[in-house]
Amino acid sequence: MGWALSLARLWGFVVAGLLLYWAFNFKSSFLPHSASLGGDGEGDGDAISQLDHIYSALHPLLMVIGFILLNGEAILVHRRLAGWSRETRKAAQLSLQAAALGFGLFGIWAKLRGNEGISANFYSLHSWIGLACVAIFAFQWVVGLISMWHKPEGRWTRSEVLPWHLFVGLYTFGLAVAAAETGLQEKLTFLLGRRGLSHNSPESALINCLGIALALLAAVIILAAISPRHHVTKFVNVKDGTNGKFHV
Repeated sequence: MGWALSLARLWGFVVAGLLLYWAFNFKSSFLPHSASLGGDGEGDGDAISQLDHIYSALHPLLMVIGFILLNGEAILVHRRLAGWSRETRKAAQLSLQAAALGFGLFGIWAKLRGNEGISANFYSLHSWIGLACVAIFAFQWVVGLISMWHKPEGRWTRSEVLPWHLFVGLYTFGLAVAAAETGLQEKLTFLLGRRGLSHNSPESALINCLGIALALLAAVIILAAISPRHHVTKFVNVKDGTNGKFHV
């Protein structure tokens, strides 16, 4: 499944490229919902500062590129570094997850930092799923960090814990993608209803393409994560004593 690992990284660049193109070419769409825009929506309202504009754009950039994409890389790090020691792979995974968690928390802070306040941002399904996702992710990261320093006793314990660890990791990643999808739908609905965006506009198509790209990214990463590993097992031919190997 080496092709799945390569495709996951390539598709991550596609998602990042689409998001950056949206952020830099449709800047007015990232103004807070309370912005009072005039005319074609290109001017800032008096109540909206430049910082509010920056914070609103930072939220999707940090949550998708910083949280989702880095989380996806962390999920696949054991596959990408298959030839490295378990301790090295675990340290790399925890480091990537720590960076993803930091970006996620910063992304939430950037959203709440705007002049709309906390209550105005904590009402939608998007916000509830997102906060639950970050909370579960943080809990799993702390558990992983503790287990790295206090290793479970025996292979039996690890074999019992590993399926749950994989399940929570993939479930959290799925929640993150679901939060992004609901966020895109929320943003598109707002732009169509209150900013007068046309249903057939290039921006509408771009947002839909970004949503599809995220869904495909989730499929590729989950496929690469659950696909059987390719092992090489050595054996000795008992008849002539020669060494050999077979692939599993």
